[in-house]
Amino acid sequence: MKMRWIYPLALVALSASSLSSYAQTAGVAGIGHVAFRVTNLEKEVAFLQKLGYEESFGFPAGGKVNQVFVKVNDHEFVEIYERTDPAQPLGWMHVCYEADDINALNTAIAAHGLKPAPVSKAGAGNLIFSLKDPEGRVTEFTQYMPGSRHWLDRGSHLGAHRVAQQLLGFELPVPDMAADKQFYTAGLGLAVQQDKANLKVQISSKPYPWIELHAAKPVDAPQLLFRVPSASAAAHQLKAQGLTVTRAKKRITVSDPDGNIFAFVEDSAR
Repeated sequence: MKMRWIYPLALVALSASSLSSYAQTAGVAGIGHVAFRVTNLEKEVAFLQKLGYEESFGFPAGGKVNQVFVKVNDHEFVEIYERTDPAQPLGWMHVCYEADDINALNTAIAAHGLKPAPVSKAGAGNLIFSLKDPEGRVTEFTQYMPGSRHWLDRGSHLGAHRVAQQLLGFELPVPDMAADKQFYTAGLGLAVQQDKANLKVQISSKPYPWIELHAAKPVDAPQLLFRVPSASAAAHQLKAQGLTVTRAKKRITVSDPDGNIFAFVEDSAR
């Protein structure tokens, strides 16, 4: 599945004052990682390296590494899986949120009527649990633990030439806005702001990253956004890496080898 991007520029103008009106959410600190499935792992990592990102660590299976974490910063990663079966869809797989206290969050979510899996220890050494959203997509929560692969990599693999050093958020197309609003508010305890046909979900008390939900359209897919102080500077850097750049005012996009599009949005006011 190739990603198609339609980004409302008005979202960039969401002010810090409006964001500060959100209540502190239930123990969610931000985004831990967003996962994609790709055709070729080495080509995808090489593409991300052109964006200035470095591979943090990987996991082997059957004598071959088929899962890697590429670092945006010490808390945010892009997780890449290589497709092992032609039936597996390419592109966006899941999002994993970082939790302040994963056990308390798991208990709170269960008390809200959802059915999270029990907290367990993941292969990287962190605590983790998951549940399904209204569309059946996996939603994960993790707490970084001392001694884990993520924890031990802090301060390392922070590319000096990263186009963006932080996620701005992501946009998620959904078929049933009412069901998803219920999931994110009553279920996960996140604050939501209605804006015309879209819902803006604030992940934590910080102004970003955030989620925007919109009604799904044909050939529509989730989109991941990176925050940059200058769209012009980002475009110049990406072109210097030999990438084809599309620019729409304050939004820059480039495509990976599978046609997934990464967007870099100018947001220098916050």
